[in-house]
Amino acid sequence: MERRLAAILAADVVGYSRLMEADEQATLAALAACRKSIDARIAGHFGRIFGSAGDSVIAEFASPVEAARCAVAIQQDLANGDGDLPGGEQMRFRIGVNLGDVASDGDNLLGNGVNIAARLEEIAEPGGICLSGTVQDHLAGTLDLVLEDAGEQKLKNISRPVRVWRWSPERAVAPQVEDGSPKPCIAVLPFENMSGDPEQAYFSDGLTEDIITALSKHRWLDVVARNTTFAYKGRSPDIRKLAAELGADYVVEGSVRRAGKRIRVTAQLIDTGTGSHIWAERYDRDLEDIFEVQDEITGNIVGQIEPEIGTVIRQKVQRAPRRNLHAWDCYHLGIANFYKFTARGNLEAQRLLQQSRELDPDFAEAHAWWAYATILGMVYWDTEPDPALMDEALAATRAALALDNQNAILYMLAGRVQLARREYRSALAECETAVRLNPTLAPAYCGLGDSLAYEGRYDEAIVQFEKAVAMSPNHPQLWAFLSYGALTFLFNHDFERALDWAERAGDIPNCQYWATAHAVVALAYLDRPDEARRMVERLLAEQPAFSRAFAEKKLFYLKRPEQLKLYLGGLDKAGVPAE
Repeated sequence: MERRLAAILAADVVGYSRLMEADEQATLAALAACRKSIDARIAGHFGRIFGSAGDSVIAEFASPVEAARCAVAIQQDLANGDGDLPGGEQMRFRIGVNLGDVASDGDNLLGNGVNIAARLEEIAEPGGICLSGTVQDHLAGTLDLVLEDAGEQKLKNISRPVRVWRWSPERAVAPQVEDGSPKPCIAVLPFENMSGDPEQAYFSDGLTEDIITALSKHRWLDVVARNTTFAYKGRSPDIRKLAAELGADYVVEGSVRRAGKRIRVTAQLIDTGTGSHIWAERYDRDLEDIFEVQDEITGNIVGQIEPEIGTVIRQKVQRAPRRNLHAWDCYHLGIANFYKFTARGNLEAQRLLQQSRELDPDFAEAHAWWAYATILGMVYWDTEPDPALMDEALAATRAALALDNQNAILYMLAGRVQLARREYRSALAECETAVRLNPTLAPAYCGLGDSLAYEGRYDEAIVQFEKAVAMSPNHPQLWAFLSYGALTFLFNHDFERALDWAERAGDIPNCQYWATAHAVVALAYLDRPDEARRMVERLLAEQPAFSRAFAEKKLFYLKRPEQLKLYLGGLDKAGVPAE
């Protein structure tokens, strides 16, 4: 028989015989629901079930960390209702996890590594987990679990005592990294050189290194180091096994093909938990300046990957049970509501982000995003423009930067707050710092564009908006990039392009009513009264309270009289009511 080291998870229903005697049909239904959840968790953590007898499950993992993560996830799922029975009772499991030597017999595993896991399961509390010392040794610095040292235990039919550590939901803390937030981890595999010329590998290697460097500048991501991922160069590893080895939640992989003066780069982003492709793209370029092309492709790839990961994270948090929310959960739920771009969503975003700030005063992003959500509530929805509240928002961004002065997104958000305060030059400086720290942060270019536009530097502003749109065409705020760009074209009296950008913004599902208002102004100055009238009807359907007085109040962030006069004049010309 082949022998190997394996992490084994053993799970068993508590009081199964009693439950069957009391209500067999309900028990079997609850067990089926539990097994569906358990099986999905095991697969999602790269495990393999090799034993299942009625009320028990036994699975193999290549990594003790993944086995422990899986065990905690299973117990949390079950505690949140996956195993409900009639009368309010819950089907509960005990789980044991061990790392030890096993022997394979076909698909089955045998030996003390398996036996100890089964005996650990027997002494676990209902709803709890017992981990062997060999597993606990591998968790230090990787999973932050609250464990009770139960000392050495004499297990049934096991000759030597086993060091045991207990986990229970009452003492549980969600797995976290050292800075207090479970950052998603991403691994960038070396891009494959498909040019047929080994000497061309410098381009694919250089592109890979640049992507790793650029992703690392997004400080809410953990990026596996280059030296680690380049060990996989020239190999085609199984993504799930690789993810288990590296602890990666997401993998980026791609290829480079060069033919003469043309180059084709493909890239894809994979969720290692499901094995599904989140995003993929192909880039065809002329190789006139190889470094310029490399920089452009890097910016495009990272500019699209980062918001895609953010979207997936928010979707996962939204689907998760809402009990005992931590600062990280509140933060991502807040951002998810923020990106709904509705009045109700904005207020909920403010509430959740404030809750995140209170739960973890050292969570820099929570402070800064609360400030931005509050400011955006003033510009679009129900938060009244209030100098005192703007002071509080500015103080929140200052607190965020005091916690992390190398985080580009914090500077960008500080810039957004300063724009609302009509401190355009300070806003411009903050956004310039954001771009310097992270040249692939598309919203920072949008912030630069706004800052320049409100200062009257329209041609420079337009360049920045075009960069934002090109860099991140799948960003949740793409409509805003286009809408703010449309406003700049209006100020620059380029009404055709203003209309084009406003209409492009309006085609995006979560676009807000200001893009429609910009289209109204553009059509008015283009002397297209019939179209302007229809656009006014659409505007009032989107925002029934819209009037010239409403617009003047909401445009509180403009300080150049000619800009406000042009905008209100266009609304008047189009027939928008005064009050």
